[in-house]
Amino acid sequence: MPYTAEISRTNPTCFIFLVDRSTSMNDQIGGGVPQRKADVVADAINRLLTELAVKCAKEEGVRDYFHVAVIGYGATVGSAFSGALAGRDLVPLSEVADNPARVDERAKKVPDGAGGLVETTVTFPLWMDPHADGGTPMNRALRYAENLVKGWIERYPAGFPPIVINLTDGESTDGIPTEAATELTSQATADGAVLLFNLHVSATGGSPVTFPASDHGLPDAYSRTLFGMSSVLPSHMRAYAAAQGQLVGDTTRGFVYNADITSVVQFLDIGTRATDLR
Repeated sequence: MPYTAEISRTNPTCFIFLVDRSTSMNDQIGGGVPQRKADVVADAINRLLTELAVKCAKEEGVRDYFHVAVIGYGATVGSAFSGALAGRDLVPLSEVADNPARVDERAKKVPDGAGGLVETTVTFPLWMDPHADGGTPMNRALRYAENLVKGWIERYPAGFPPIVINLTDGESTDGIPTEAATELTSQATADGAVLLFNLHVSATGGSPVTFPASDHGLPDAYSRTLFGMSSVLPSHMRAYAAAQGQLVGDTTRGFVYNADITSVVQFLDIGTRATDLR
């Protein structure tokens, strides 16, 4: 059964985040929250990187169960890391944890112990900044990811397959991305094919379509293209998604359309749920 390889420091896996940085990411995300799509996506990825570091922290430090790349695509295509990691692609998680570009302080409401909430200040590490400029060269981004994946599989041919997560708000401006997506997901380790999950964020509002099992009911050819590019969720991810309240089946895909802030966070949580760590 595929997608069962044990993940360890000697046999890690990798996450590659493809982040749409086109001009339209300056628009506010749907759902009535006054936040730019670029800000929502950047915050979600920065928060996830913190959570991954905490998850992999042991007494001796953060273990390199995962290597991580954040690739931006807009006016240019390449690493979206800032600070000491700028220009790097796949980076061991321990190095990510040790090298945030900066640490901000943000307000957060927490329970006051008496049934109410009180505002406090928390630290928020940032590895990437929001950016929005240019078109949506999704084909180039997928080809970039394919090159990273090929190199990874050569190093870890028996490992849990790489997971590529594409976060976008619009149609590709450098051609239909179906072929590039197919070539990416045709790469495989002994444990299964590369996984490609797609999340679409929108400024229009309305109810998100989360983890569908078919393209029935999707509103247009673009949404059906993204669905068709998306991998079926492995069984352990389906089980976790079901535990989070998602309706899933054997053909459920790693795809969300018209995502709001909550959907973005949950999508990343489910899409990075790899097998047990050793």
